[in-house]
Amino acid sequence: MPLVPFDEMKQTVKQAFLNAGLSEAQADTCAQIHTETSCDGIFSHGLNRVARFVDYVQKGWINIHAGPALVKSTASFEIYDGQRGIGITNALFAVDRAMALAKEYGIGLVGLRNTTHWMRGGTYGWRAANKGFAALCWTNTESCMPAWGAKNTRLGNNPYVMAVPMKEGALILDMAMSQYAYGKLQVTRLKGEKLPYPGGFDKDGNLTDEPGPIEESMRILPTGYWKGSGMSILLDAMAAFLTAGAPTNEIDNIQQGSCTGASQVFMVFDPEHFGGKAFSENMAASIADYVKSSEPAEGNGEVFYPGEREVSRRARHRAEGIPADDGVWAEVQALAQR
Repeated sequence: MPLVPFDEMKQTVKQAFLNAGLSEAQADTCAQIHTETSCDGIFSHGLNRVARFVDYVQKGWINIHAGPALVKSTASFEIYDGQRGIGITNALFAVDRAMALAKEYGIGLVGLRNTTHWMRGGTYGWRAANKGFAALCWTNTESCMPAWGAKNTRLGNNPYVMAVPMKEGALILDMAMSQYAYGKLQVTRLKGEKLPYPGGFDKDGNLTDEPGPIEESMRILPTGYWKGSGMSILLDAMAAFLTAGAPTNEIDNIQQGSCTGASQVFMVFDPEHFGGKAFSENMAASIADYVKSSEPAEGNGEVFYPGEREVSRRARHRAEGIPADDGVWAEVQALAQR
């Protein structure tokens, strides 16, 4: 597995996007986000998603000439139609707009409907936290997970993000409502490894830690069993409610790849309107320190708070290079050479 310098990976991904027809600004922004995502160790939604994104652009499922169009504005709440433009640039616009509203009103809520895949949800939590804001963000998706007790897919895994800034780093939760996202299954399979814990059922209904049979059956396990199933349903309903957009059952009818037509929500909070910046940062740091003071369980060397490992991997990969799967890296290089 090669270790690719950050700048080399970004420039290669950028060229692949330029070859696909993106503008200079679009290609640079998207390449930056994909590379940052892999640099943080989330390979599934970084380099590994480049070829799929290019494929969707070439099929016309993503409109690279479209952007968010204002639908409704009421003080601290705005709704935009993403017009199936680029998911990353749409979502960056939405979270930035929510921050501007939060600065004015304390809370900013932007609903974004009819958009496309935002790639790593944590990107938007980190973006808000790095600028001193707290955030709640989520998206619905096409159905890719059975409801608890069911065989066939009726739920999205509906990634959910929470972020609270600290003076150094942040508390960042970025999770799908499935025990493992499909991207994690892919990464594990490409490494020839098993999942740390069972992640779903094979086609015969057997719980398994083998990623391949779960990808084949699409019987991925909801996180927390019935609780994750319930959370997925309500996140879907709230996303559609707050955007006047499509829920999962309507997204399923679009049939244009993962997340095309999705509804997304970006809720951002300015600490200055609540307890103040110093209180917010110190409070979050005290939580992180309290968690870090835990006695590790048997077989574990260290306890981590959400977001901590991303910061550690980010520093290591910036210094040493970003690990890339041989086949994935070769595919992206080929897209950049056309």
